[in-house]
Amino acid sequence: MELTMLNRYKEQVVPALQEKFGYKNVHQIPKIQKIVLNSSFGREDDRKSALESTIEDLSKIVGQKPIATASKLSISNFKLRENDVIGAKVTLRGRQMWEFLDRFINVAAPTIRDFRGLSPKSFDGRGNYTCGISDHTIFPEIELDKVKRQLGFDFTIVTTAETNDEARELLTLIGMPFRKPQEAA
Repeated sequence: MELTMLNRYKEQVVPALQEKFGYKNVHQIPKIQKIVLNSSFGREDDRKSALESTIEDLSKIVGQKPIATASKLSISNFKLRENDVIGAKVTLRGRQMWEFLDRFINVAAPTIRDFRGLSPKSFDGRGNYTCGISDHTIFPEIELDKVKRQLGFDFTIVTTAETNDEARELLTLIGMPFRKPQEAA
């Protein structure tokens, strides 16, 4: 029987974290709260079609419809007005979050060209991890012959961990493919 990502977390990761960090209460054990995906197409000639293709492709990847994001400021050098649509974002929780994480770790990440692992330095100091993806076609849901424009996005894994070390250990035990320390440079 294959373990799902959530079952693996409950059966293997929780006991290992409790043993390593000596948590007295089960509520102290770090867990993943949500994953936020954000894609921005910024300065695009045809923003409406760019938004449509971005929302369509992100929907295929995560199984949930993203919302459009708008600029907060006007910046004349970028020909950007306040409230212009510049991207899309989606927040994943629960089952969809675990499914996305499973597909990223086991299917998409290994197909990245020259992949040697993710940077172990992309933590924010509060236990959250951010990763950037430059090409969305690494996901099997995207049909290469139907891609209108290359889409890059970043995703943030928000955890309840209080330190980067706790979060790094949590993600490592889940199976996140981090680079070895000597390759991190």
